[in-house]
Amino acid sequence: MSVPTDPRDSYFEAVGDHRYQPTKHASGAWDTGEQHFSPLGGLIAHAIDEHRAAGPDRGLVLARLSYDILGRLALDECRIDVETVRPGRTIELLEAVVRIAGRPVVRARAWCLAAADTSAVAGDPEASLAPPESLSPWPMSDVWPGGYIASLDVRPLAPPRPGRTTAWVSTPLDLVAGVRVGPLASYLALVDTANGIAVRESPSAWMFPNVDLTVHLHRRPRGPWTGLDTTVAFGPTGQGITSTVLHDTAGPVGRAEQILTVRPAPGT
Repeated sequence: MSVPTDPRDSYFEAVGDHRYQPTKHASGAWDTGEQHFSPLGGLIAHAIDEHRAAGPDRGLVLARLSYDILGRLALDECRIDVETVRPGRTIELLEAVVRIAGRPVVRARAWCLAAADTSAVAGDPEASLAPPESLSPWPMSDVWPGGYIASLDVRPLAPPRPGRTTAWVSTPLDLVAGVRVGPLASYLALVDTANGIAVRESPSAWMFPNVDLTVHLHRRPRGPWTGLDTTVAFGPTGQGITSTVLHDTAGPVGRAEQILTVRPAPGT
């Protein structure tokens, strides 16, 4: 993928050490004055990659990344600080904190594990998805507003239905203007889209934002397509779960889970 120099062609612009300015393409679905979490999640993974690249290379592989969303994600400049919480030769834990206007808004933790040759026992019971090139685009912006949703190429394997959709998601935009971003961060920048592809109820009548995202990976995904085999469940007391089997075009790569807070939309 080419590296654009115009921030209008990306989700973020680097404006200083550890600081990024979101563009209009990062604007959210619940509130267009906020950031959609999906590209921010990819940006956090990029910041973790940069932190790891600055330290010793122990050959570890990122296997789990969990995000807790602590507050409103204003469409303003953000700073991302990463530290190694538990260094190690075979297991390492890192933590990233995103701040907007000096206030923590996201806290993420990444487990990195030792790499080894386990190809002799590798396998996943999930079947591969039909390739995205054989599918037609779906105008997801008919359901959701915001610059992020408008930037996507979404291709469902079948017509989306309440609580159940499988779709490929890609974008022509880079994550950070003028910066070459690794394939893992680019892949993860699309995962949070899952909560919007299989809506159980109209977002104009019900709100169901996620307050977290946890991704487990059993192999390194390859882009540019992120496959989301997603199921959404609502409980009777205001909680919901979005569960996704993650794919790339070679097959399944892991799982993602999101906890939702479900409530009627204001005025309904």
